[in-house]
Amino acid sequence: MTHPLSPRLTGIHAATIVPMRADFSVDEEALATHIGAVANRPGIRGLLVNGHAGENFVLDAAEKRRVIEIARKVSPADCVICSGINAESSLQAARDAADAETAGADILLVFPPNSWALGHDERVVDIHHAHVADASSLPIMLYAAPVGAGRMPYSAETLTRLAANERIIAVKEGSWEVAAYEANKRLLEGLRPDFVVMGSGDEHLLTSAIIGSAGAQVSLAALVPDLLVEFFAATASGDWTTARRLHDSIYPLAVAIYRDAPGGRATARLKLALAEQGMIPSDIVRPPQPAPSEAERRAVIAAMRAAGL
Repeated sequence: MTHPLSPRLTGIHAATIVPMRADFSVDEEALATHIGAVANRPGIRGLLVNGHAGENFVLDAAEKRRVIEIARKVSPADCVICSGINAESSLQAARDAADAETAGADILLVFPPNSWALGHDERVVDIHHAHVADASSLPIMLYAAPVGAGRMPYSAETLTRLAANERIIAVKEGSWEVAAYEANKRLLEGLRPDFVVMGSGDEHLLTSAIIGSAGAQVSLAALVPDLLVEFFAATASGDWTTARRLHDSIYPLAVAIYRDAPGGRATARLKLALAEQGMIPSDIVRPPQPAPSEAERRAVIAAMRAAGL
């Protein structure tokens, strides 16, 4: 049976960032302004808070709960609030899940712990998601990790087991490789026609849309929300000429922010772009991430100019 939230997991959902002060504390006023500006743009259907772009791995539990509270307060009532759950400990992940529900989240995105990249017993995947599910009544979205993230991506067998749980209703398909994206999409929708597959890779949004996606949950939508909304509308209507034209504006930004390794630099580059646009006060990221390098700064600013920003 289709979950009531599933029809709302369509279109563009923006992954937001967390502005920091010079002492690395959360700038709550700037956070509220940032999230409110994105969430209230016409066509933005939802938000991902406490995701990778939101530096979830360096926020403590109280800060993550506060991010959700602020997002709920400044967002339209019909805006879907998805909160990332990213913890090495299943017990902490469960506590974060309970906090997220209390704070006003609508759905949980459960990230595979980073330690799984080195390899893990397959049973830990089921145990981890079971602890999260038992801690709250919210529906759950899986995270399909990039194919380059070691042993973190889920096998077909693991996805099949997870999809048997009716509380798990969607996947943020972050394989960043089109063959894996299509294989996972076909598998999950074959198992459950109501399963929602949302795109994640900002560099290949066009490819994902051609293969098929309910929508996209991406951090570029925090920088250029109108461009992403227009792009999705074009793909949804089958206007591929317009979609390709818009993709030509999106692509340089995606490359400058996301392509060059290591992947953890994407948030610093995204904050740089937002700060250059005056959308956040500064591009400060929490340690151990360093500030954007001069080379990163030049690349991001050039891509912004190419996109007309």
